[in-house]
Formats: sequence, C-alpha cells, structure tokens
Amino acid sequence: MQQDEIPALLPRTPGHQFVLYGDACSGVPGAQHEKTFASVNAVIRRLWPQPEFILFPGDEIIGLTADADALRAQWRYWLDHEMSWLDRQTIPLWHTTGNHTTYDTMSEDVFREVLDLPRNGPPGQEGLSYWVRRGDLLLVFVHTLWTGLGGEGHVETEWLESILRQHADARHKLVLGHHPVYPVNGFSGPYQREIGPEHASRFWEILVEADVLAYVCSHILAFDVQVHRGVLQICTAGAGTAHRMPEGLEYLHCVQAALDDEGLRYQVLDTDGVARERLEWPMTSFSDERWRELARGEALASVTGRLQSGSRIEFRFRGRTAADVVSSAQTLLSAFSPGSIAPVWIGLQGPRQTLTLIMGREPGRSPHYWIGPDLPAGQDFDVYFAINPEMGPGGVLYRPSGGGRWTSFAAASATGLETLHWPDRWSVGHGQHGAEDRPFAGPGLTVSVAIG
Repeated sequence: MQQDEIPALLPRTPGHQFVLYGDACSGVPGAQHEKTFASVNAVIRRLWPQPEFILFPGDEIIGLTADADALRAQWRYWLDHEMSWLDRQTIPLWHTTGNHTTYDTMSEDVFREVLDLPRNGPPGQEGLSYWVRRGDLLLVFVHTLWTGLGGEGHVETEWLESILRQHADARHKLVLGHHPVYPVNGFSGPYQREIGPEHASRFWEILVEADVLAYVCSHILAFDVQVHRGVLQICTAGAGTAHRMPEGLEYLHCVQAALDDEGLRYQVLDTDGVARERLEWPMTSFSDERWRELARGEALASVTGRLQSGSRIEFRFRGRTAADVVSSAQTLLSAFSPGSIAPVWIGLQGPRQTLTLIMGREPGRSPHYWIGPDLPAGQDFDVYFAINPEMGPGGVLYRPSGGGRWTSFAAASATGLETLHWPDRWSVGHGQHGAEDRPFAGPGLTVSVAIG
C-alpha cells in the first residue's frame, strides 16, 4: 500500500465491498460543483483495494434545463471527463434517478438514452427503475419521481414487492432511490423532501417484509443513518453539491462499505480521506451478565463523561402504566449534575403517554427532543432503549422485548448524543428534584442498564 492510499473495509467472510455517494450536481465545465466533485472522487481513487462497484443515488449533474441537447452535454461531460478515471467495465457504476436529472418526460428519456441501464423495470419505467443481481446480493433501484405517477415524491410499489419476492433467496438486499422515506436532520416536507405519504407506509412495509438490509437514498445534503423496524435508511448526499443541510455540520463525503455474513460495516470519508463516521450493523446484543438493575441515585462511573467510540448504552424499562391517562410528564430516568437542568431526561409525555428523550446540550439553549412510541394507559410495558453515538441523531432507538426490531426515534436534530458529557447522578422514577418531580404514575417500574 502506498502512503496516500486509504485502507478499505473488507468483508470478513465472502461478501462485497463497494462505495456509496450521491448528489454532485456537476456536468458543467468550470462550474462550482466540478471542483467539489473532483475532491470527493480523489478520495475514492485513493481507496485500496478499489471498490467492486459504485452506487450513486441520483443528481449526478445540475440538470434542470428545458434543452435536451444541453442536458445530454452535461451527462457527456460528467461521464467522459469528470468520471474518466473510473473503468466502468471493471467497476460498474449504477445510478438512480434524481430531481435534477429526471424532472419531466424529456429528461427521463435522456436519462434512459445516456446511461443505458437495465430495462427490467415496470412498464413505463424501463431504464429508470431496474434491478441487478450479484450472487447473493440483490440491488433494486426505484424511481421516486416518476412522471407517470405524479412526479417528485411518487414511487411505484407493486413492482418493487414483486422483485423482492422473486429474489427472496438473496442473502443481502439493498433498495436504492433518490428521496428519503423518513425526514433527515429535521428537513421535512412530503414530495419535495421525502416520498409522499400515500406511498411511504406501504413502501417501507415491503422492505420490512422482504428483510431488506437498507434503503439507500440521497437528496438531503447530509450523511445520515437511521433504522425503522430493523431496516436502515442511509442518506448519502455529499458527492459535490456545495451546500449543506445544515451548513457547518454536514460535509462533503463518500461512504465505503463492506457487506458479509456478519452484516454491514461502513466508513464515511471526508475530502481529506478521514473517516468521520463509522458503523457496524446489526448491533450485537449484550450478554445477560452485562445487564444490572439501576438503583435510584446511583452514579455510573463507566458512563460519566463521553461514551467511547464504538460504545453504546442500553436501558430496559419495565413496569405498568397508570390505569388512567396521565398527560403530565412522567420520569423513567433522569441524569443530572447539581445546579443545572438535567441534560438527559427519559420519560412519558402528553395524553398519549409518548416515550420521549429530552437532551440539553448547552446552558441557555433549548433542548432537543427525540420522540418514540406511545405507551397506552393501564398496560404492562417492556421496552429496550438504546443510545448509539455512532448513528448520530438516528442513534436513539427502541425495540419491544421478545425479539422486536430496532427503530430510531423521530427527531429534528442534526446531531445525536455523540458529544454529550454524561453527568454522574441518576434518578429512577422521578426527576432531578426528588420524589415529587415528574414522578412515574404507574406501578412496578424497574430500570436495567448495559454499557459496552
């Protein structure tokens, strides 16, 4: 390996190693995004070994022109000049449609013509939606703004369901589209920023039923990962578009990943080739020996300060909600230091008794909220609650006991708990000010914790 080479993550057992990146908005000589796109490509070229294939979930070029010849010229410059370093015969490059590239029927026709992708999609979407099979890996590319269904934010689902059923034997399944299904970093809006609500629920249900590993998207100019009912949503939109959502936090990047029998690992590389974020999925379960019940007022020395890289903390909340609905806040657990508002509060809020995390980062600034499931009145509950700093805002998760799948809490924050300095005092069943401070109203509350 040469000095400037970046070691790629490799499969631990027979598998696949590849690159994800999207949203360059380039294709115009000398324009702003040509330079930024080149800076990300320079990092990919330093990877060793080189990826087996590259996945690009949309918006390669700036597009958005009414002139078909101008659109073709952008594609030709992007493919023949900006991507001339890539031997596409050796390292296949597969694309999804995007809002800069397929915004009307003319641009859909140009997309088909220039990229000449597999024509195995549903009627009317040949060369726009398609699938690729590589041994035990199935890749399905969906068109999330098909003009035949209504345009941006609209996606067909019957064909997707059919393809996933036909390839049920595939050990690994990835679905790719341009628009997220779940909001990223608080940037939300049906159709414009995520798939429309009339499609989203069924779309995700299909992914869950087919045991898809991840839905890969872009569009929101950020890197983000979250999980819903066990299926990852990975948003990578840092290939060169020189804007951020939000500015100052997100960064230009590519994602290098390895997939094998043990799961998915990835590293998110910035334009200096530094891995800014990493993840291994699925999360390994803690052994029974790691769990212990948390006593009231106990200090967890192993948590005080920041969680170390690669570590996470899990709580298990068990009890029974009050027989009558209680709308006022009810504390399950609070972590605090004397003289300041608790930076971590976990409990139930509102008439639907919604499991909520409230986190305060800076004195004098409003806290951030993570919103989880409702816990109905008069019912037993047994819920696992995890904080995985390596997943950013998507790293606040819950699952029901008995083998339920992890789901990220809903949040409007662009960062997670990776920078939180954990305090050294804890209260169970009430807030930081004692037994009368936002007490839990039901019986039998127990809180267990595991750290690792």
